[in-house]
Amino acid sequence: MRHPHTSLRATRAGAATAAVLLAGTATGPTPAAQAAAAPAQQPAAASSALPGVRFVDIPGDGGTVLKANVFTPAGADGSRAYPVIVLPTSWAMPQIEYVAQAKKLADSGYVVVSYNSRGFWQSGGTIEVAGPPDIADASKVIDWALAHTPADPGKIGMAGVSYGAGISLLAAGHDKRIKAVVALSGWADLIDSIYSGRTQHLQAAAMLSGAGRLTGRPSPELQQTMKDFLGSDLAKEQDMIAWGKKRSPATYLDQINRNGSAIMLGNAWGDTIFPPNQYAEFYEKLTGPKRLELRPGDHATAEATGLLGLPDDVWTNAQRWFDHHLNGTANGIDREQPVQLKPRTTGAYEGYPDWKSVGADRRKIAMGGSRTIRANVDSGANGGVVLLSNALDQFLKLPPVASVPLLPRTHASVWESERYAETQRVRGTAKVHTTLSGTEESGTLVAYLYDVGPLGLGKLVSNAPYTFHGRTPGEPFTVDLELFSTAYDVPAGHRLALVIDTVDPLYIEHSPTGSQLTFSSPESDPSYVSVPLRDK
Repeated sequence: MRHPHTSLRATRAGAATAAVLLAGTATGPTPAAQAAAAPAQQPAAASSALPGVRFVDIPGDGGTVLKANVFTPAGADGSRAYPVIVLPTSWAMPQIEYVAQAKKLADSGYVVVSYNSRGFWQSGGTIEVAGPPDIADASKVIDWALAHTPADPGKIGMAGVSYGAGISLLAAGHDKRIKAVVALSGWADLIDSIYSGRTQHLQAAAMLSGAGRLTGRPSPELQQTMKDFLGSDLAKEQDMIAWGKKRSPATYLDQINRNGSAIMLGNAWGDTIFPPNQYAEFYEKLTGPKRLELRPGDHATAEATGLLGLPDDVWTNAQRWFDHHLNGTANGIDREQPVQLKPRTTGAYEGYPDWKSVGADRRKIAMGGSRTIRANVDSGANGGVVLLSNALDQFLKLPPVASVPLLPRTHASVWESERYAETQRVRGTAKVHTTLSGTEESGTLVAYLYDVGPLGLGKLVSNAPYTFHGRTPGEPFTVDLELFSTAYDVPAGHRLALVIDTVDPLYIEHSPTGSQLTFSSPESDPSYVSVPLRDK
């Protein structure tokens, strides 16, 4: 296999910079200082100078100290019990992450316990990436809350952003006491998130790895897994998949359904760390009370304003979810359409009865003829930069763009629809079906769907990578690829264009030097891109 070394070095440098920026949002001592400051076990509680909050040490799994803070409703005197919400912190974030939302919840009558996930900042242990110790930690924190706060054992909820979301979902499959979960910008399938299409999501993995090293203590298992992952060691592929499966809520779906937690999932269309497809698929398989919210943005950008204490509909709906499912409040959230989508191009939410109804209508764009492209060169079509590009789309309506007529056809194949007479509402998951042959046994392609205006400027609607290994050179095989789900309105007078090339800074390339890919459309099995479109 061959990696474009110059591009790879630049991408890793950019990912490292992003990691520094991410870590810079938190405050606290260096990991070395944390290790010195975190003894094996501390007293159960310590006082705080901040009104309404206690900073405490909670013994986690194996006695590992978890740094935490506790918010209690004003006037709580032990004469009554309150619903409790447990908040594990996000990757690389300190225990103060949820202070603004924890105070709001406490003011509304909740006990809130937020703790720093093991291995990060001043909590003890090493980073286990939502492994068994992290799942056990969640139950230990619940035990502590029931013993040391006026928490109601029959009204326990968990919530979190990103890493905290994953831990909350996993805990719901292992602890029957958890009655409600709000999982924001998380994952259901870890491998499908950062290894979709059998392609390493380079910038996402490098950013997470860098942020972990800056703010915590990666376990030896994590260090070896990341080395194998970024090094494209195919001999370790099955080990990596097994490692990810153990850390995926989808693995424990039956247990989650048996336990019956009410689960609310929230994610962004452009999440470059945990794309929305895997969340939507997981949502469809849940059998208990459930809700799915998808909005514009990138990883955790939709929740960020709420973490700063500003108005935020994500957190408003999170509290409504807990109010109804823990307190029995008749606030109407159970009567709303359970799938709530906010398109990237409009400000209004759309409600659907389930995920399969979102993309029920499909139209095909033919991928006729035979096209051959050369690998190893970025054509100019790409998915942008992790965290940055889709945040710009969210706040400024500036998605990644490319001049489709100027894309070099030697390195990019292009298929276009007719010019649409009316606005086309893309809703759901576009799918590519084609026949592919390569000159080498391995290769990578990246498919992009663009909204192309009259001047040929294409705005990125969606994308996804695909990698193959062990194929016989020159022998055609079928490729079925799902692009990342989205909600986007294509204006009247515009076209949709499918572009395929072989290099994108977001992903690791597996095309050997000088290799070529040929896309064909046999009469017996025509190639096409199927686009989910809804009528007005």
